Amino acid sequence: METLYHQTTQLIQETSDLFYKLERNPDVVEIENEIQSKINAISANCEKLDVLVFKTPINQRSMAKMRVDQLKYDNKHVQASLQNSRNKRLRREQEKAEREQLLSRRFGHDHTSIDVDYMAQESMSLQNSHRGVDEMLQTGSNILETLKYNRETLKGAHRRMIDLANTLGLSNATISLIERRVAQDKYVLFGGMLVTLTVIVLVIIYLV
Repeated sequence: METLYHQTTQLIQETSDLFYKLERNPDVVEIENEIQSKINAISANCEKLDVLVFKTPINQRSMAKMRVDQLKYDNKHVQASLQNSRNKRLRREQEKAEREQLLSRRFGHDHTSIDVDYMAQESMSLQNSHRGVDEMLQTGSNILETLKYNRETLKGAHRRMIDLANTLGLSNATISLIERRVAQDKYVLFGGMLVTLTVIVLVIIYLV
C-alpha cells in the first residue's frame, strides 16, 4: 500500500507541475489532455487504495483511510481546476471567433460602418459581462461542491479520530499496567539484593 500511496502522491505533484505549463500556454490542448490522463490514473489508484485500506491492521486503518481521503480531495480539486481552465479556453476561442466574424464583414457606407462598429463593441462588452457573471457562478458552484466534500471528509475524519482515541486509550491502559509491573519487579530486585548483602555481612561478622 505504501508504494501505491507514494506513486499516487507523485502523480498529484506531476499534475500540479503541468498546471504551471498550462498557465504559460493556456491554449495548448495537449497539456489539458495530459492532465486529464493523470487525473484518471490518480482516481484508479485511489480505488485500489480503498481496497487495500481494509487489509491494513485495525490499529492503522483509521490513519490509512485519512491519507486516502486526502488524496481523493486533492484529485477532486485538480479536476475542478482543469474544468475551469477548459471553460476559460473555450470562452477565449469563442470571443476570438466572434471578433474575426465581425472584422470580416464589409459595409458600403462609412456611416453605417461606424454605427455597426459601435454596436459591435457594445455587444462585445455585454457578452464579456455576461461571461464574467457565468464564470463567477461556475466558480461559486465549484467552491460549494468543494466545501460540501470537505464537510463530509471532516465528518469522516472526526469519527475516525474518535475511534483512534478509543484505541489509544486502551493502549495507554496497557502501557500503565506494564510500567507498574516493571516498578514492582524493580522493588523485588533491589529487596533481594539488600537481603543477600545483609546475609553476606552477617556471615562475615559471625563466622570469620
